[in-house]
Amino acid sequence: MLGAYLWSGQEQPAAAPEVPREAMLDVLDGPSGTERVQIDVTLFAPADTPAPAILLAHGFGGSKNDTAAQAQELVRRGFTVLTYSSRGFGRSTGEIALNDPDYEVADAHQLLDWLARQPEVLRDGEGDPRVGVTGGSYGGALSLLLAGTDPRVDAIAPVMTYNDLGQALLPNDASRDRIDGGTPAGGSLNDQGVFKQAWAGLLFSAGSSPEQRVGNRSQALPSPDGGSAGMRTDSQSQPLTCGNFTSQVCAAYTEVAQTGRAGTTTLDLLDRVSPKSVTANINVPTLLVQGERDTLFGLDQADANARQIAAAGGKVKMIWFAGGHDGDPPDPALQERIADWFAFHLGGVPPVPDPGTGFDYDIAGRPQRDGDIPVRTVSALAYPGVLAERTPRFALRLTGPVTQVINPPGGSPAATSSLPGAGEVLDAAGSLGQSLARDLPGQVAVFRTEPLDSQLLISGTAHTRLSVASVPGQPATGDAVLFAKLYDIGPDQQRSLLGNAVSPLHVTNLPADGTPVDVDVALPGVVHPLETGHRLELAVATTDQAYALPTEPAVHRIGLAGDGAVSIPSVRGATTSANAVPVAPLVGIGAIIALLLLVWVLSLIRRKSTDDVDPLLTDTPLMIAGLTKSYPDKPTAVQDLSIRLERGQIVGLLGPNGAGKTTTLRMLLGLLGPSSGQIRLFGHRLVAGAPVLSRVGSLVEMPGFLPHLSGLDNLRYYWAATGRPMLQARFDEVLQIAGLGTAARRRVRTYSQGMKQRLAIAQAMLGLPELLVLDEPTNGLDPPQIHQMREILRRYAATDRAVLVSSHLLAEVEQTCTHVVVMHNGRLVAAGSVAEIVSVDGEATFRVDEPEQAAEALRTIEGLGLVETDGDLVHANLAGHPAAVAVNVLVASGVSVHQVGPRRRLEDAFLQLVGEDHR
Repeated sequence: MLGAYLWSGQEQPAAAPEVPREAMLDVLDGPSGTERVQIDVTLFAPADTPAPAILLAHGFGGSKNDTAAQAQELVRRGFTVLTYSSRGFGRSTGEIALNDPDYEVADAHQLLDWLARQPEVLRDGEGDPRVGVTGGSYGGALSLLLAGTDPRVDAIAPVMTYNDLGQALLPNDASRDRIDGGTPAGGSLNDQGVFKQAWAGLLFSAGSSPEQRVGNRSQALPSPDGGSAGMRTDSQSQPLTCGNFTSQVCAAYTEVAQTGRAGTTTLDLLDRVSPKSVTANINVPTLLVQGERDTLFGLDQADANARQIAAAGGKVKMIWFAGGHDGDPPDPALQERIADWFAFHLGGVPPVPDPGTGFDYDIAGRPQRDGDIPVRTVSALAYPGVLAERTPRFALRLTGPVTQVINPPGGSPAATSSLPGAGEVLDAAGSLGQSLARDLPGQVAVFRTEPLDSQLLISGTAHTRLSVASVPGQPATGDAVLFAKLYDIGPDQQRSLLGNAVSPLHVTNLPADGTPVDVDVALPGVVHPLETGHRLELAVATTDQAYALPTEPAVHRIGLAGDGAVSIPSVRGATTSANAVPVAPLVGIGAIIALLLLVWVLSLIRRKSTDDVDPLLTDTPLMIAGLTKSYPDKPTAVQDLSIRLERGQIVGLLGPNGAGKTTTLRMLLGLLGPSSGQIRLFGHRLVAGAPVLSRVGSLVEMPGFLPHLSGLDNLRYYWAATGRPMLQARFDEVLQIAGLGTAARRRVRTYSQGMKQRLAIAQAMLGLPELLVLDEPTNGLDPPQIHQMREILRRYAATDRAVLVSSHLLAEVEQTCTHVVVMHNGRLVAAGSVAEIVSVDGEATFRVDEPEQAAEALRTIEGLGLVETDGDLVHANLAGHPAAVAVNVLVASGVSVHQVGPRRRLEDAFLQLVGEDHR
């Protein structure tokens, strides 16, 4: 706790950092390495140098000024930081080539050369600076491309970036092959995608009007001759419509903007500038930070980077934060985590704990009145499907008719889903912002789930399977462009478009005869909690204003395919708060915990010193010897009780009211201390709080369940309160034995009395204890439910465990239990198997075909008692003779014996043992 206090406390004042140093660096790039451009850089250095360096790249349309604040924070942590304006942006010359290896990436190689020559930079060798690279969006892609081509890069932290620029700008989330659901946000990554024209237009305009940022405002660059502001190009022959892009990038954008499709040359260009071209070479520690509110570069892009880098041997950590291109950028706390990543993997600065290779994702709450959005973080040990087991997925059944949808001529009117980059504005607009997401009649097929009976967290990319077909006799093109999206529908029918995002689908080669084509669909990657009572709606539309649409009219038939379900990823982890914890309260809490820990250790030592184990009884679930419980001025509740339970037995504890049954059970569970005698559980002598009690499950009184939670959630919270690992609870097995099935996911308020009783039994069975103690488990149950309870107890005892049941239903005890213990006035009056108890006086009943002949035959047995007939029944007092002897005599005399059993029922034996006055 002292270490935590020192770590979180105020740091000693550090020496002032050096004054930032600006420069215009000459670099040579281009295919032949002969094209000279100037890169505008600023070097920030701490007071103590040399120090490890960070190359900090900016986003598209920005400049080095955008990263100055982050650079200063990194300097405060002890790093030397180089910020720069990429070619074509800010004061740097050259044209924008979209992170082309011959241009932007080649420039970055030379920036590392320059860093290696600076005295403020720590070096690993001649010409080799110790350096990490980070940046957002465009700059994040640069960090990946540089790490995949320059072995001098030691660690990277790309933020809100892409893996495949072609897939990001021309996505196709439909695949005829099955989409692997092993990772949380895996997409289809198919070709022939749909052009994301709204976002691409914004990006192209940002490069067509290069700006220099001053403070929070932007100023157009003045022209070199002192005239009016204008665009800078290095070639006077470059068309003005190309802005500051290279001719290759300009041609690619012009083609896609005009046709909505990308040709081979354009696709080759996009592949060349995409990190996927080099991720197989990245084996340095990589922190991937991706926004959950991002319709430009979705979670699937970070997912692909994680899979490819991990396959290359790189150390990968993944963070999804509640922001992105449609929300806020990383906040200071997240930037601190990025700095921690470099501090650990580069060294040379104050040390930090190992950030590991875990997976963290944020869950954003509803916007508050002050505009703040509460956020909590879920942390998993590793990114599922890459460094851990496959992602847990839950199937929700969809229902809805096969629907004919129309693609209107010219793609107009078109549905709306979101405004690129305007997520914060939509949040501020509240319900007005949500109303932007609107589907048009005749253009959409709708499929819905049933309302959820328990909360479900979506954390990643949901998958489903659709059937798409042309409609014979209606306009058709052989292709279908569709847009799939998920809505959260509340009980009040309020609709919320998850992520304000859609998944474009391009299904090709549709048969003209109407034969359907089935495709797997990857829906938008989101993090969203689905509340109890809400349902999901899958909408498949033919238009969306954010994308380029087919202009030819067409009619398609859309339906569900496969199992007709939507597969929901839900990554499990520990939940933490995003807010900082005050140090002083933390120290106080730590002191209290330390004191409690000391008390626990002392009690543990005491228990071990007093632990009394009988090695001959370690496999015997329960042994009670001479147990007595007395109270002053009251009759003795339990007196000299001795019983024993073995594995596989179901023992019924019987007795009239006041017999001492409940007192015995309470002593057995350590809730009461005996006056004398002993109780041994698996050979351990029972004392209050004995660890051996963890091997006992009990239901003494009906537990109180939280009605708004599901049965399974109630069990989870109960087990969590025990402090034992969740894996030891064995929920699936317990629910199967208790016969709860899918009802375990329903809210408890919907349960019948029988379902609640079964849930209580399931709670007692958690962890599959070796001894189960139940007090009146059939209370409030109707006959069918009692029968089910009987089967539950039998299945449980069949697993080599023991069950002790206290009940007043003697007929049920007779059918369920293997043994009984009868108490009266606190004393044991009988114990043994059910058969032994009911046949105490030796009377037996035979069901035969010839009762008179059978009676005469039985009377020939020497020493037999009274024999009498009753219809087809013959009752005989065997007087100690085995029933088998009587059966042999009957068969030998030619009598057919259909049934043999004791004449009395358990109820008769019980009344005889405790007295008729208790009838």
